[in-house]
Amino acid sequence: MGDGGRGTGIRRRGPGAGDRTATTRGPRRVPVLLAVGETMAMVGPAVAEPLRTAELFRMDAGGAESNVAAHAAAGGVTARWFSRLGADPLGDRIIDRLIARGVEVSAVVRDPRHPTGLYVKDPGSGVHYYRRGSAASHLDVADAQAVVLDDVALLHVSGITAALTGSAPAFLEALIERARDAGVPVSFDVNHRAALWDAATAARPLAALAARADLVFVGRDEAETLWATETADEVRAHLPEPGLLVVKDGDVGATAYDAAGSTFVPAHRVDVVEPVGAGDAFAGGFLAAHLRGADVAAALAAGHARAALTLTTTGDYPDEGNRA
Repeated sequence: MGDGGRGTGIRRRGPGAGDRTATTRGPRRVPVLLAVGETMAMVGPAVAEPLRTAELFRMDAGGAESNVAAHAAAGGVTARWFSRLGADPLGDRIIDRLIARGVEVSAVVRDPRHPTGLYVKDPGSGVHYYRRGSAASHLDVADAQAVVLDDVALLHVSGITAALTGSAPAFLEALIERARDAGVPVSFDVNHRAALWDAATAARPLAALAARADLVFVGRDEAETLWATETADEVRAHLPEPGLLVVKDGDVGATAYDAAGSTFVPAHRVDVVEPVGAGDAFAGGFLAAHLRGADVAAALAAGHARAALTLTTTGDYPDEGNRA
């Protein structure tokens, strides 16, 4: 077990970076987290019941990276989200919802030619996606070059963008390269989505993206699916490059690996209503604590706390309207 009282040691790269960490871009400034990736309109039953028989539904914003931003904002950091949305009412609803959750969205591109994506939750049975040809799938290299990184303490992206059709994968590659050139640390959530690409196709590119990141989140179960690793230690052996690796193991807990060793913190015990979104909540809570200077154990605990809140809702974020 590593020393839970030590910092994570992720350092800024690039000219003039010195030995400043991702939490110290300026004296007494609130750190800025920039999360980038697709957000869709999410429709689900108002209470936890099957989609086939539900009578009442609610509409929300749902997307891994914007979920992380919302949870990070709740944790006390400045959280921004960037992507493309359709110039349509669903896009308007997403913008309004994220603003209400404290996320900065002023740079989001509204695309008049391509629609906002949609997904539908079926509690207990997963989700159904309607995203082909969405505005976010048309993110491109020009968008990556336009993203402002000047005051960003940490860039957060996920493997979902790499799995989208169109120009989105090239956008992700270009944005990560820009961040590395600018000395901005990169956080990467593996987020393998089997509905978008199978494990055999996804395994190598997701490992390559993880190797280029400073901080990586991955589920123990998804790592087993992708790389046949059975334990958290085996995941670390497969992904030795990130300075900080967090392996989540569902209701068991999460293990963080850094230069000091490994740190495990158990998960909270809760009555689960809907598991979708809990991983994003964990990442948002962890990143907010990390950016505010918490040690590894405290950041893991903060991640578990946000995940526990989300597990007791029918949505991806614990608003009053989706409490079970």
